[in-house]
Amino acid sequence: MYEKLANAIKLIEEGQHEDGLTQIDTLVNEPETDDETKRTIAELYFELGLVDRSIVIVEELMFQYPEHGELFAFAAECYSELGKEDEAIDMLTEIKQDDDSYIQAQLLLADLYESQGLEEVAEQKLIEALKNEPNDSVLQFGLGEFYLNRGDYNHAISYYRKAIHQGDLPDELPIQPQLRLAEAYSATGEFEDALLYYKEGLDEEETTDGLFGYGFTALQLEDYETSVKAFNRLLEMDPDYTTVYSYLAKAFIALNQREEAMTVLQDGIKKDEFNEDLYLELARLHLKSGENKEGRQYLEKVIALNPSNVTAVKELLAYFEENEDFESVLELLSFLDDYNEYDPVYERYRGKALFEDDQVEEALEAYEVALNSLTRDDALLEEAAFTFLASNKKEKGINLLEELFKAYPERYDIEERLIDLKD
Repeated sequence: MYEKLANAIKLIEEGQHEDGLTQIDTLVNEPETDDETKRTIAELYFELGLVDRSIVIVEELMFQYPEHGELFAFAAECYSELGKEDEAIDMLTEIKQDDDSYIQAQLLLADLYESQGLEEVAEQKLIEALKNEPNDSVLQFGLGEFYLNRGDYNHAISYYRKAIHQGDLPDELPIQPQLRLAEAYSATGEFEDALLYYKEGLDEEETTDGLFGYGFTALQLEDYETSVKAFNRLLEMDPDYTTVYSYLAKAFIALNQREEAMTVLQDGIKKDEFNEDLYLELARLHLKSGENKEGRQYLEKVIALNPSNVTAVKELLAYFEENEDFESVLELLSFLDDYNEYDPVYERYRGKALFEDDQVEEALEAYEVALNSLTRDDALLEEAAFTFLASNKKEKGINLLEELFKAYPERYDIEERLIDLKD
């Protein structure tokens, strides 16, 4: 019996799926096939994504062995994969507290309730289970996962720490608990603790996500050498992990290794030609080096890919304004208007460009929108005030200068200008 199953599995592993599955289908229906083999076949079907075949076997076994909670848990996983969450919940609630599968059932129940948006019920299930088994590290880890997914990082840290301290965590956990704890610490800004646990977790198991988190955390701590090493190791493992390229480039830039940064960004674009962050970093790198033509082209590339990228738009508008290319400012804003892309910050640039183009009334309207929509910082207030004054809107200009001086009383130049205007 086991030899037949082994031969069928070998065929599947060798790519002969149809022949292998035919043999398994035949085997599961043979009268002499024992229940243990059927259970193994059900697990195999599940792994192959043939959940509808798996559940038929599991339901048959459940009928014969109603006291085996692990079968009910298995059935719940099948139902969940088939989109039958209510049936899955029914299966899990059948598992008694003294059953070896009880803890697994509570974890599965929590996942199901959470997926249905019933987060409070999910939390309650996990906490109730932990009250009954207060030293169970798997439940502690499960609560850590629950709180991490909710963004409640402090609670996640508490339960991850308890799980690690308790020990006895099974090898089949989805990730090293130290890496999860590191992720939670990093999310709270406690980067030193995060770096420590990332290193500890990666010593146990090197994963791409773990290396990314390690490199990113090192970047926040300005430990650029560590960041570069982590990101390079990640790319050795998975060159298609395209998120990392822009961060690796930032680390190289911080180390004044411009050519390395340029190479990394170009390599990233070869992997993902639609990655806006890579073009944006290339633009900044060129502009910082005085290569304005290339920098402008890359910013325009980002906007062509995604006109909604406000960061790229702002940087290109600032570049045009710095170079007094107000015609290009208006052309870019017209392009964005055609795509119904809008952000109030654009109105400040629009106002200045229109004023320089002698479209005074339109310029003042744009400044009014900016003043009513944006934080009225000193730059905006001063620019708008002098534009209104230059447009013979003296009262409005004075009011804005008074607002500016009230917020920034150290600006004696504004005080003097107000005195002159009021004389």
